[in-house]
Amino acid sequence: MRVNAHDTGMMWRARYRAPVSLLAHALLFSLALFLAFCLRYDFKPYTEVGLGPGNIVRNSWITREYLTYLPWTLAVKLTIFGLMGLYRDSWRYVGLRDLFSITKASHVSIFICLVGVYAAAWLRLYPPADSELAYWVPNSVFLLDWVLTIATVSAARIGYRFYYEELRPLSAVSQTRLLIVGAGDTADSILREIIRTSEDRYRVVGFLDDDRTKRRARIRGIEVLGTTEQIREVCKQHDVDEVLIALPSWPQRQVRHLVGLCQGMNLRFRTVPAVSDLIEGKVQVSQIRPVDIEDLLGREAVTLDTGAIANYIRDKVIMVTGAGGSIGAEMCRQIARFRPRKLLLVERMENALFEINRELERHFPELVRVPCVADIADEPRLMHLLRTERPTAIFHAAAHKHVPMMEWNPGEAVKNNVLGTQILADAALEAGVARFVMISTDKAVNPTSVMGCTKRVAEMYVQQLREHRPGNTEFVTVRFGNVLGSSGSVVPIFKEQIARGGPVTVTHPEMSRYFMTIPEASQLVLQAGAMGKGGEIFLLEMGEPVRIMQLAMDLITLSGLRPQEDIEIQFTGIRPGEKLFEELSITGEDVARTDHPKIGIIKKRPEDFDHVCAGIRQLLSIADSATPEQVRDLLQTVVPEYTPSVPAAPATQPDAETRPERPAAVPTLTPRLASAIKPRPA
Repeated sequence: MRVNAHDTGMMWRARYRAPVSLLAHALLFSLALFLAFCLRYDFKPYTEVGLGPGNIVRNSWITREYLTYLPWTLAVKLTIFGLMGLYRDSWRYVGLRDLFSITKASHVSIFICLVGVYAAAWLRLYPPADSELAYWVPNSVFLLDWVLTIATVSAARIGYRFYYEELRPLSAVSQTRLLIVGAGDTADSILREIIRTSEDRYRVVGFLDDDRTKRRARIRGIEVLGTTEQIREVCKQHDVDEVLIALPSWPQRQVRHLVGLCQGMNLRFRTVPAVSDLIEGKVQVSQIRPVDIEDLLGREAVTLDTGAIANYIRDKVIMVTGAGGSIGAEMCRQIARFRPRKLLLVERMENALFEINRELERHFPELVRVPCVADIADEPRLMHLLRTERPTAIFHAAAHKHVPMMEWNPGEAVKNNVLGTQILADAALEAGVARFVMISTDKAVNPTSVMGCTKRVAEMYVQQLREHRPGNTEFVTVRFGNVLGSSGSVVPIFKEQIARGGPVTVTHPEMSRYFMTIPEASQLVLQAGAMGKGGEIFLLEMGEPVRIMQLAMDLITLSGLRPQEDIEIQFTGIRPGEKLFEELSITGEDVARTDHPKIGIIKKRPEDFDHVCAGIRQLLSIADSATPEQVRDLLQTVVPEYTPSVPAAPATQPDAETRPERPAAVPTLTPRLASAIKPRPA
């Protein structure tokens, strides 16, 4: 194993700190006593003693008093300071508590020295009987020695810290020039930690704060340079490399605005933990992390009615389908927190199932898990699982979700999203499962894709199943938009493209989507499941839509690169099944508020259940044999609001003269976008 010079220095300091500190204290004690005698005798090296008229003898106090008293005071002080643990303290981090300990140790030491000197004189141990002095140490020396001991030891430690915090950083060559946004308690704590532990890494150039009363103020010698709106000018003027956002309570919109101000400046952004993770306003450098896209697009923490959720999860058998997927895996993590009696992990991809099972074993070792390799369209397998394990609640997250892939394979979307949901819902009803929660998508609203349409068919079936079939199962559907970081979603794709050096591919400059984090979506699904009475479609509050173009530019900026300069952005055109703007409700669906501020409920829209069931039977009969166009046509008969975005392919290939002109892959930029994106240099 290789050990670098820094590690070697740390090991040397740890091993020899106490012996070196003891030697340094011995020298300081000797110096303090010497200065005390110097002050007592006006810095004269001798004293004059009169033995008679005209007979004056000069004696050196250095040999007669200082050197005879020094061993005694060193023995006492070194012992007392050692017993109080002052040799183990790091001089580099000296503070008020250390100075108080030094003062206390000096008090005790001087008192013992004083008692020892008077006791020696009383017992005639010293000075010799023929000495002309009753006590060989003048009384004033004790007071001077006490003051100078505190002063020299404290000054030495403070000087050592001053060297490390003020002088040594000036000699660093390759430091990251850091600008801190915020000039409050958190910023002060960060600066102190940076100065103490990371002087070879960071060089703080200043602060920014919107409180104008702090302008030109100094924190530990570092100046507040301006407001956040001046960040571009400050970064250019001071050649900033990184921006640290030291405002843990800042709303995401302000973080997003700050990052937007810095686009094209080749800066890296870092932030501190959330307020809930900070203790007494203190933060360590090791807790500072890069600003992620979730910091820009994330939302406020979800407040859950944990009691209601626990009522139907704790000590119950819970099943999660699609347990290896992004949403399914997070559902398993959130459910495990409520301590179910048993958790059934249903997943047809064995590798994904293996990973989530291993993760749960590591973080929730007491949880009873049953990993089940199973396909939701395998009716005998599902019925066996339900009859054997008897779950009380099912969270149905298994689905084909990739829009373009399902446009190319619509029959598979029908078999998995429609047939799989139908089989699972029917089996749950027959097995007497108390609650069935289906996870849907905003792409099911006025769908333009096969994926969205098949999810809408599944919604229509599940929503009305209980009214037309005997049973006590409560069927609930939860509809939400895109989740940040889910497998195959836009954020991981953009990050991969940026890591490769680009280009980042965006389908259309005006395309926008609703986003929420995976934990937030999973927690709200649990909450909606607790609120459901049967037949509802719950709608999660998605906030404001986010333009994918802006998302790409933000990710490039957060990577410390410049859009269209370091990383090119290319437009590829809208893919099959996609639409520019997602919707959250269908015409005729009235959204009412619930007791939870982030959950709405969609009132039922009348559907012909027999027509839906007949449509499903027809879809399944042609799923493996029909062309994609035939599947789309049949989906339109089941879901009238479905408008396929992919036109049917012509039966024969047209001639060159009659072939329709292919739309350009790169759409024309709007003036607003054109002004925001700099042209790529030649």
